[in-house]
Amino acid sequence: MDDPSAPSPLAALWPWAGAALSGLLLIFCFPGWNQGWLVWIALTPLIAAVWLAPRPARRPRLRDALLGYVAGLVFFTVTFTWLGAPLAALFQNPWLVCLPPLLASFLALYFAFWTWFIGLLARGDTSFLSSGRNLLIALVAACAWVAQEWVRGWLIGGFGWNGLGVALHQNLVLIQVADLTGLPGLSLLVAFANVIALVTIRRFVAEVGRVRIRPHWDFFVLMAAVAGAGAYGLHALRHPVDPASGGDAIPLRIAAVQPDIPESDKSDPARAQQIFDRYDALTRTALAWQPQLLLWPEAATLTDLFDADTFAYLGDLVADTDSAFLLGSFLSPPGDGDYNIAACLTHHGRKVQVYRKMHLVPFGEYIPLRNSFPLFAKIAGELVPGDLRAGTQYTLFQIDSPPLRIAPLICFEDTDGDHTRRFVAGGAQLLVNITNDAWFGRSPGCEQHLANALFRAIENRRPLVRDTNTGVTCIVDAEGRVLQALLNADGTPFLEGVLFGTVYVPRDAPLTFYTRFGDWLTYAAVAVTAIAGACATIGFKGPKGRKGPKEPEGLVPK
Repeated sequence: MDDPSAPSPLAALWPWAGAALSGLLLIFCFPGWNQGWLVWIALTPLIAAVWLAPRPARRPRLRDALLGYVAGLVFFTVTFTWLGAPLAALFQNPWLVCLPPLLASFLALYFAFWTWFIGLLARGDTSFLSSGRNLLIALVAACAWVAQEWVRGWLIGGFGWNGLGVALHQNLVLIQVADLTGLPGLSLLVAFANVIALVTIRRFVAEVGRVRIRPHWDFFVLMAAVAGAGAYGLHALRHPVDPASGGDAIPLRIAAVQPDIPESDKSDPARAQQIFDRYDALTRTALAWQPQLLLWPEAATLTDLFDADTFAYLGDLVADTDSAFLLGSFLSPPGDGDYNIAACLTHHGRKVQVYRKMHLVPFGEYIPLRNSFPLFAKIAGELVPGDLRAGTQYTLFQIDSPPLRIAPLICFEDTDGDHTRRFVAGGAQLLVNITNDAWFGRSPGCEQHLANALFRAIENRRPLVRDTNTGVTCIVDAEGRVLQALLNADGTPFLEGVLFGTVYVPRDAPLTFYTRFGDWLTYAAVAVTAIAGACATIGFKGPKGRKGPKEPEGLVPK
């Protein structure tokens, strides 16, 4: 006989469908779909699956975690497809197409933690009739989301791309609040909104025709928070720190060289002369414009910066010009390992300043736990045959004409808010990112990189100039607007050329709240998550291992 208490097939299936739907909705929020408006409801199906689906009799917490894992697996696998096929073609290894699902299988654990955590909340109260309790639940759930994004940004090297707030990168008004809270503040607001959206709908269903409908203060608080962020953003946009009219800003003429060299060519000795000729032709075109700052992308030289022939050529390029020359190269001091560096040549090439990259890319520039877990090295050994060394100093580049202090950010360092703000706290007036996005082919990875990076300009109220081997070479103002970009006629960024432009750098811009205090909101969210998790766990288990009180059957009157 059938068990009458067993859930129907539909009841058993819909939570998993809801989890997968959340993963799909999140995919469309980011480049190259850019449907950021979906982020306000993207998590709602997943939350509903955890809170509203019939709870299994056995291991309900495991079920909650697996729902999050499904959502994360769908999201990360599709969002990071650009890590697979381009690398497989580059290294002629079809197995590398497995990289996105392998990476996703790890990153999905963060989503699993979040759904496990929110499963500890609102137990037995699926009616959500109390505005105060709803606000508390939503705040704690949003804090837990920020906490898991923070851990994802540093654990095992960190891969913090595409946090929830990044989906708002095209909403110029709302994202201005990042100079107070950093990007985590936007993630918290969006996660909070998703929870309130679900509980508001559930509460209306519980109230209509059954009890008197009371004011939904939880929804009003959400609207007030969004309106407050919007009002702050409008004020910030009306009072920019780097007005193009000049004001108290320093105009800086830049020429950013984008050679568009396929990554496979760099490892082919037969292509070395062709690469050299391309850089040479583009650079002489750039210098004819007499820029004050000439840029080459990450890893532009194929040898150590201080290789005799390489260094002599670089010095000759700027010997007869007043341009400062900022480029990406390598440094291999005897007995000290290899470094990915940015260098700045000034005083006609006679003075050299060097910054050694600090935030290395896991599985791109080093293998985490290479010696402890040889399996990692076996899987990615072809990509990273040897580990680079990480620098230890936030080195600023000083140029004299005009007098400016520049923060050099290499590769993915412009996606790290705390790393970037330390340069600005040390006196940087301009952010410059040199990167090589050719690894990912002509894919949305380049646009995703820019979407993550432009928040650094807003957080610190400093303009950002990006120079890529191929990708999005552009100028971003201190309000996060892309003022100029090197694009084809069809609007794609994959081309060979030079971006000429003028950047207006604030002369004496004050440090923002975020620059001064860093990830204060993140640390508060982590503390709230830890305290709430401990309280929920104790409440669930009961003191001294006794079971907690029986769950209420709901608050809807029969």
